[in-house]
Amino acid sequence: MVGVQRMWGVVFWTVLNFFFSGLVDGFVLGEQPLSKIAIHRITLGLSNSTSIRASPILLGSNGEDTEWVSVDLEHDNPSVGDWIGVFSPANFNSSTCLPESSESKDQAPYICSAPIKYTFVNDSNSGYTKTGKASLKFQIINQRADFSFVLFSGGLSKPKLVAVSNSVSFANPKAPLYPRLALGKAWNEMAVTWTSGYNIDEAVPFVEWGLKGGNQKRSPAGTLTFHQNSMCGSPARTVGWRDPGFIHTSFLRDLWPNARYNYRMGHLLSSGSYVWSRSYSFRSSPFPGQDSLQRVIIFGDLGKAERDGSNEYSNYQPGSLNTTDQLIKDLPNFDIVFHIGDLTYSNGYLSQWDQFTSQVEPIASTVPYMVASGNHERDWPNSGSFYDGTDSGGECGVPAETTFYFPAKNRTKFWYSADYGMFHFCVADTENDWRVGTEQYRFLERCLASVDRRKQPWLIFIGHRVLGYSSDYYYALEGSFAEPGGRENLQKLWQKYKVDIALFGHVHNYERICPIYQNHCVNPEKSHYSGKVNGTIHIVVGGGGSHLSKFADEVPSWSIYRDYDYGFVKMTAFNHSSLLFEYKKSSDGKVYDSFTISRDYRDVKAD
Repeated sequence: MVGVQRMWGVVFWTVLNFFFSGLVDGFVLGEQPLSKIAIHRITLGLSNSTSIRASPILLGSNGEDTEWVSVDLEHDNPSVGDWIGVFSPANFNSSTCLPESSESKDQAPYICSAPIKYTFVNDSNSGYTKTGKASLKFQIINQRADFSFVLFSGGLSKPKLVAVSNSVSFANPKAPLYPRLALGKAWNEMAVTWTSGYNIDEAVPFVEWGLKGGNQKRSPAGTLTFHQNSMCGSPARTVGWRDPGFIHTSFLRDLWPNARYNYRMGHLLSSGSYVWSRSYSFRSSPFPGQDSLQRVIIFGDLGKAERDGSNEYSNYQPGSLNTTDQLIKDLPNFDIVFHIGDLTYSNGYLSQWDQFTSQVEPIASTVPYMVASGNHERDWPNSGSFYDGTDSGGECGVPAETTFYFPAKNRTKFWYSADYGMFHFCVADTENDWRVGTEQYRFLERCLASVDRRKQPWLIFIGHRVLGYSSDYYYALEGSFAEPGGRENLQKLWQKYKVDIALFGHVHNYERICPIYQNHCVNPEKSHYSGKVNGTIHIVVGGGGSHLSKFADEVPSWSIYRDYDYGFVKMTAFNHSSLLFEYKKSSDGKVYDSFTISRDYRDVKAD
């Protein structure tokens, strides 16, 4: 939420130290539910009369990457504080893991890794405290390791381990999974990124692809990963660490415009055999300036949620799932997605990146899924981020920069341009300095200046933090209505290059601002803009799925429409002179705010 890092920056470290020493009970900072668990306070209390069993033992025997697992338990001393944690790898005995402080050296057992999910037993078994018997179901995705289910008593703040289940595993835990498409550095290039358990010393990664119904070819893939010492701090370097596997990216080049392609990921094993993913398809990008129907989805701050009801916090269920499911339902009716920061809210718990890529796979495997950097991906003290907050949980951008491809020249400088038909996008990295005179400022000006408005009339600016206008409660309290220095440094660029729309996340709601320059509306229209618009329309679209942000009580004169709800926006370019903008709620997919722009090339060039 806006302002958290400013208000709580100093307090965070005090609270974190209290948390790990067991002095904080129930107080949690941030949006990550796994941070509620006092891992370092776990004690051992195994009971011969308590049992827990998971089935089936073998998952994905028919190639599935998602399975439901039944967990049955009997406890001789049940209570409302009993909960089940899902651990992966299944053997979480961390005898080789060094404790962080002298206070925890004598604890037994010492567990140094958080579960990947958890739920309270009584939540789905109302009679549990009387009978001591319960049955639960967990949705498990393939995450390159086996799983065990552990029963704890004592709640989350003073957990006691009382029973451990048998392990369950997928038939091929190393399988290539969760493809995510992205525009390449050229308009006729598509990047395919996926995750597997195969390093290059045991298998060669590639993509087999081709026009639908045509001959298939193979393109090689590069392989990346990152390590525990790549993280900047806790919990990413400690209880939140989990091996991310291997991230592969292949570039499919020289694509025909607007053509349907099939593809699948493959690994050639040293034995000469192949491991294949499922088959997928995508439609390639239109030629820059091509006059055809082009539809863009934009939202921020989605986060991940669990369909089995576990890990619930901050209304990700149903917020995040509703947004995801509405987009899946509407897949035939849009062409590209921009998720503008705060992707997973993993906050240093690395297992959540697999969970997130699995959640968005139906979308990201079908259309380009373009991402931007947010505070929950990047910010960490003394790590080079513009803001010295702790919102990344010690990740400091590494998982985001590795898990997703984006067409930037430097992976640590998360800014780039993207062309899609009649659209030209300039994507800012608001967690890196964007002020006048900086490297990013120079890039943004080049990006805005380079577009040929005769071919690409729709010029769009995107960033995570609000650099323009928002009547969010915290911004209003600060008297800035945006990130301090945002408008002062960038509004002249927006005005000079006649940026049509600037979109931001970070604030978890929806708000539309009038065409504006220097705090004044420059166009009286609200629903239809024709000819010269005279200013940039600013949009806040941060209601993807995280807890919602309150508006200020006072409605500024420049605010046209505000909605305290989950949603996303859709821009449809019908041709070079007609654009439709729509805001849709995630709950029902219906349009609640919209406007149109009609103009020709001369209107853009006119002073």
